[in-house]
Amino acid sequence: MMNKTGHYLTVNGADIYYELSGNRDGKPLLVLHGGLGFINDLEPLWAYIPADAFVIAVDFRGHGRSALGDAPLSYAQYQQDIEAVLDHLQVNQYAIFGFSDGGIVGYRLAAAHPDKVERLVTLGSQWRLEPDDPAIRVLQSLSADFWAQRFPEDVARYQAINPTPDFSRLVDAVKDVWLDVSHTGYPNQTVEAIQCPVLIMRGDNDFLFALQEAVLLKARIPDAEFANLPFTSHACHHEDPQTVGNIVNRFLLNTDCS
Repeated sequence: MMNKTGHYLTVNGADIYYELSGNRDGKPLLVLHGGLGFINDLEPLWAYIPADAFVIAVDFRGHGRSALGDAPLSYAQYQQDIEAVLDHLQVNQYAIFGFSDGGIVGYRLAAAHPDKVERLVTLGSQWRLEPDDPAIRVLQSLSADFWAQRFPEDVARYQAINPTPDFSRLVDAVKDVWLDVSHTGYPNQTVEAIQCPVLIMRGDNDFLFALQEAVLLKARIPDAEFANLPFTSHACHHEDPQTVGNIVNRFLLNTDCS
């Protein structure tokens, strides 16, 4: 995106970083990355965002250039941070694109603010965590060392740009977010309060967001579309950005969409 500017807002003891780009007079689009990622992880999709959109991209608390602070990390805290940024910018109507954790926060925002969220696109985003979900074992076993071995460039980038880098602490905090089954965690049945058009996307080989869970979610949201992308897994916007980007663009532009 062109004309990108970075800003900080202090929320509940932490400096939250956000970037503004695109057409400042256009329709606001909130863009939210996944867990242990940061804003730039969504770069493969920038070319497909509608040209007249006013893009608001936020680094979650502790991620990217945002400080972790001392408040317990949770989806509810992420949501509060985003709400504070939007209030600061005086943005009252907006669409959302969220990947993984970003989409989970998107569900929470859309359910809590049906009068504000106009469209919601999620990619690889669970809406609940059942006791027998096979993803639990994967999430529990995750460690900072594993992540550093699997994604060394991402961890190096975090160490370079975060104001108070402590990757082991961040991983432990994010694991608590992922495994949180309380009211501060996944949206669960509150997704039924979502009133805007929703596009639910997943890669066909996504091991974190099961197909049956996506189908159940679609049935709970009155105005929902569903795209299951073949030959891709969790981060399918990196694996097939053209297909993902074109679908997202069409949905956001309301072309042949209800």
